[in-house]
Amino acid sequence: MTKLIVICGATATGKSGLALALALRLGSIILSADSRQVYREFDIGTAKPTLAEQKLVPHYLIDICDPTNIMTVADYQEQAQALINFPPHLTLSVSSPLLLVGGTGLYIRSIVQGMKIPRVAPQMELRSQLESLGQPQLYAMLQQIDSVAAQKIHPNDSVRTLRALEVYYVTGHPISEQQGENPPNYPILQIGLDCDRSDGLRLRIQQRTEQMIADELVAEVEYLCQKYGADLSLLNTLGYQEIKQYLAGDISLEEAKELIILHTRQFAKRQRTWFKAYPQIKWFDADDPNLLEKVWQRINEFISCTNM
Repeated sequence: MTKLIVICGATATGKSGLALALALRLGSIILSADSRQVYREFDIGTAKPTLAEQKLVPHYLIDICDPTNIMTVADYQEQAQALINFPPHLTLSVSSPLLLVGGTGLYIRSIVQGMKIPRVAPQMELRSQLESLGQPQLYAMLQQIDSVAAQKIHPNDSVRTLRALEVYYVTGHPISEQQGENPPNYPILQIGLDCDRSDGLRLRIQQRTEQMIADELVAEVEYLCQKYGADLSLLNTLGYQEIKQYLAGDISLEEAKELIILHTRQFAKRQRTWFKAYPQIKWFDADDPNLLEKVWQRINEFISCTNM
């Protein structure tokens, strides 16, 4: 029977390193749950596993989409479920659990809760027309079209309002009728990493940012801007946007670094809030010197129970 172990938590908590060590012990593979690592060429700024790490343990669901395309949650879910249901046995030990690793909560939720997601690709022309109406009018339209969805969406949440309208106008059916959950029937263990010390995550984020810059993040951003244009949406995401400002001469490299640290801390706070809402997650202190052995013990308990 397929078994799934989820390693989740905020950025910079050491998920990738722990997952690599566990995969080596389990003889398993790693499925990435990172919404930016799916894109090719966006490597340093997304903390993508290195080629050496990928040689140690097979990684999947990274480098599967061109930066000029859009990987939707439905696209991700489809590819992830295919790998979980039909794992590449040539690289997998018999009965080894699969490791789903990352900090993109919606990606993880789409798998562990079996979210039903409308298969509607982004309609850029329709979105542009709707956006011109303004959020208050869009939300009023949503209340008329799909009152159930409107009750779940904050009046100021323009992203979800726009998506709900988009789905309705493309399919002719309210998004609330096309959503729901169909949880998988295989056992799942969810492990979360967090920093108990108040300054622990801040220090981790600072160290990782400095390492990214040392690893030539500036050169990566410069290359991507030249190849795809500075207006590429991915270049407006965390780490890339700040370095773009530096390359444009608007701020110094030191200021760019400080902004990356600040914005990453803000992002990590949002991630923690998301994951803390799910009681199924078993939390461990990322700074615990015995972290690997404690998680390993919990995994062995999980495997023993599911083999009975």
